[in-house]
Amino acid sequence: MAILECRNISLQFGGVSALSDVSYRIEEGEIFSLIGPNGAGKTSMLNCISGLYKPTSGSIHFEGKEITDVKAYKRAGLGIARAFQNIELFSHMTVLENLMLGRHVLMNTGVLSGGLFWGKAQKEEIEHRKAVEDVIDFLEIEHVRNKPVGMLSYGLQKRVEVGRALALDPKIILLDEPMAGMNSEEKEDMARFIIDLHEERGATVVLIEHDMGVVMDLSDHIAVLDFGKLIGYGTPEEIQNNPKVIEAYLGEEQVG
Repeated sequence: MAILECRNISLQFGGVSALSDVSYRIEEGEIFSLIGPNGAGKTSMLNCISGLYKPTSGSIHFEGKEITDVKAYKRAGLGIARAFQNIELFSHMTVLENLMLGRHVLMNTGVLSGGLFWGKAQKEEIEHRKAVEDVIDFLEIEHVRNKPVGMLSYGLQKRVEVGRALALDPKIILLDEPMAGMNSEEKEDMARFIIDLHEERGATVVLIEHDMGVVMDLSDHIAVLDFGKLIGYGTPEEIQNNPKVIEAYLGEEQVG
């Protein structure tokens, strides 16, 4: 069953076409990768899915319902979470506090009861804390849970960025280059977390990544964009043998 479908998505900024008639589907519970050269439209596509951009034309369907006009914060409430390519954390706040922010759309306490921190508000806070502690344990960041994010290494900050999205308990999580700028050990850790997200938590993962070894090892299906157009869609084996993809992006050496 498809959890997400993009149908004939086009996106224009003035006279510039970022996406042109792009269609594909993402099956529930799979790891799906978006790849392509720099400027191909990959991040623009994630922005359309998460609601930061509204497509010029086409439609987006989540769990069988059209969400093209649904606001970004409401999409988060539906279970669509996003981790950004550039770290978007609050550097002066602790890891725990940043992850708690990821629960905000799930909180039902009003301003008054929340401010008094009594009764229902206190009970809800405890439940959200438990969920966040579970994320901290999952990502193995217990040792930095009370440290300001700005004091952490780049690799740990990227892990916290993913953790904030994971704190939403998402049905689908969008990861925009989660391994960018990491060393080989950090990449291995992140790849392991992505696999565990998929296998242990049952989350559908949408991944943008330039490391083709990681993409081919992790992905169930791959979509390839070039100048905003879809030039390939299929399994890793099919993508590796697609002449258009080889010419535009992979190159003979990478698939040989």
